[in-house]
Amino acid sequence: MSSDRRFAWPVRRRTPAGPEGTAEDIAVQDVAEREAADRRLPPPDPEPLVDPPPRFNLAMFRLAALGLALVLALGLAVVRVFGGGPPSVAELRAQSGVDTWTVLPIGVKDDQPGTAYRDVNGRWTGFDVDIAYMIAEDLGFRRDDVRFYGMESEDRARMQAVDLSGKRVPVKMVIASYSITAEREARKDVTFSEPYLFTEQSVLTLTGKHKPVSTLRDLKGEQVCSLSTATSASALVTAGADVVSRNRMRECIEDLRAGRVTAVSTDAAILAGFKAKYPKEFDHWDMGIDATEAYGVNVGENEALKKLVDLTLYRSYYEPADDRWERAYQANLQSEASANGKTPIAVATQPRPDRPDIRELPWEDVF
Repeated sequence: MSSDRRFAWPVRRRTPAGPEGTAEDIAVQDVAEREAADRRLPPPDPEPLVDPPPRFNLAMFRLAALGLALVLALGLAVVRVFGGGPPSVAELRAQSGVDTWTVLPIGVKDDQPGTAYRDVNGRWTGFDVDIAYMIAEDLGFRRDDVRFYGMESEDRARMQAVDLSGKRVPVKMVIASYSITAEREARKDVTFSEPYLFTEQSVLTLTGKHKPVSTLRDLKGEQVCSLSTATSASALVTAGADVVSRNRMRECIEDLRAGRVTAVSTDAAILAGFKAKYPKEFDHWDMGIDATEAYGVNVGENEALKKLVDLTLYRSYYEPADDRWERAYQANLQSEASANGKTPIAVATQPRPDRPDIRELPWEDVF
């Protein structure tokens, strides 16, 4: 094949230089032929565009790091609020079973004027009774939902009271002038709240029937009645008195009136009520004992209920607008002061409670 056929278009022979074709004509002819060839060839593919390498943006990096830190902090806060730490009030209510109770049975004394007393009409009065109402209110119970049952001293640890027919009844809490002691706290079936009253031991005798009593040693060798399992009994034994133990205070008062004992000794908050109720019948003596009797609420083995009770006592102490404790004291104990003269009855301010270990959710005002 001749070289003339290698091209896709016909090759025109140049006209030789001469009169009919000069060098300029030949050059013009060559340019025209090349342009014609270029117009027939397809255009070359464009070179691909290459993005420049990205620049490191420090500001965006810092913003992303800050966002991650906020997310982690929020996550930790959510875990702390909803998952970790002490229980919330709602969790304590569920653990204690409070939300499933239709009534609230409480064991109290029923024969102690001023602290807890049931009259012939079935009406309950006294400082312990008012404290019980205060706690019940915060637990969500109306007064009509509270059931009081009288109990003997030895039954306070067992959480058992007695109804009017003599049948034993289990109670959810005991508010019965029950002093907090290390020995009692060591029991598995006793769990005390924070103290709700401070008092001390004193002595009651018949008016004009006994010489003045200034110390427990003045009762040495005498028959003295006290409540069984009471902390006051051990102090009497140490002083050399012959202790007669009873389960109810009215039994001690009956022994004193009948002459079977010469004196009755227990907490001043209890004896002050009898002196106020029968001012001409009894003398009430201050022993000046340094030891303090601290009353607490026994909730048995219900630790969650203890924290809820402690929360009520905490609010009562620290909330200025909450004067329920003060009103209970004024109505039941301070009202007995004039009849008892110089003998102190109890400390006139609520014991300061520790802050209960309860988780407060952001939208709550627990404390």
